[in-house]
Amino acid sequence: MKAYQTLLYYCYSHIQDAEQYAAQHLKFCKSLGLTGRIIIADEGINGTVSGKADACKTYMDYLHADTRFAAIEFKIDEVDEPSFIKMHCRYKSEIVYSGLKDPSFIDPTKETGKHLEPKEFAEMIDQKDVVILDVRSNYEHSMGKFKNAVTLDIDNFRDFPAMINKLAQYKDKKILTYCTGGIKCEKASALLLKEGFKDVYQLHGGIIKYGKEADGKDFEGKCYVFDNRIAVDVNKVNPVVISTCRNCGKTTTKMINCANPECNEHFTQCDDCGTALDGACSENCKAHPRKRPYDGTGYYVKVPQPVLK
Repeated sequence: MKAYQTLLYYCYSHIQDAEQYAAQHLKFCKSLGLTGRIIIADEGINGTVSGKADACKTYMDYLHADTRFAAIEFKIDEVDEPSFIKMHCRYKSEIVYSGLKDPSFIDPTKETGKHLEPKEFAEMIDQKDVVILDVRSNYEHSMGKFKNAVTLDIDNFRDFPAMINKLAQYKDKKILTYCTGGIKCEKASALLLKEGFKDVYQLHGGIIKYGKEADGKDFEGKCYVFDNRIAVDVNKVNPVVISTCRNCGKTTTKMINCANPECNEHFTQCDDCGTALDGACSENCKAHPRKRPYDGTGYYVKVPQPVLK
């Protein structure tokens, strides 16, 4: 057993005084020595936290003891070191920004697609009347996706509502939505139902749970995750690598941020191109006067700006 764990979780549950709760929650996490990113909104909580195994257990017990979060399913990974450097817990208007003018148009606590457990999902994905719909962003599905999945050209989930018309051709099909941990599917499937789709499902627990309970069969590539690991292996049955270097097209699983902070684009790049471009996405970014030093990882810790007096 490894010394540290990383927990991925979410819960749609109405929270009163959510902004105040976010401040209290941050203090509690810091008292346990956890690191991570948590978003709290009136509609619920969404987080990835990392720390020592006993601290993670205390944290899980703490949330499960709260009736609002008793149903949370934690996806637990054992890791060699914490997956974050700092602890952030912020209040926002939504735990996943929907891009809707009126976010209350959908309410995942009342209506979403039918939940499929991983093994049920695996049994359905090869059926003829099924469409597998990836509701994640471009940089996520470029790293890995289910075989034959329909992917969307979106930079953020807030772009999803604008894609509904393009999906109308699938209204007579069974729509199987999926994402990393399930949180985006709750909103995506709810919106599809509101827009007249009749037979909508979602992968309960997302790709991460599917990897643990169905061995990741037919998931091609790696799964992008929102912590320092960048991507994790999922498929233990028939794994392949599908991601390619944006610069030369060579197969690679490495994803970095452009060394030019004014670009900072998240993209896949092989080590050879990383060396040639010094961690930049292009020659123009390589020549930028503010380009950050490249250490081979493409990961840059945010440096606080000095306060002007």
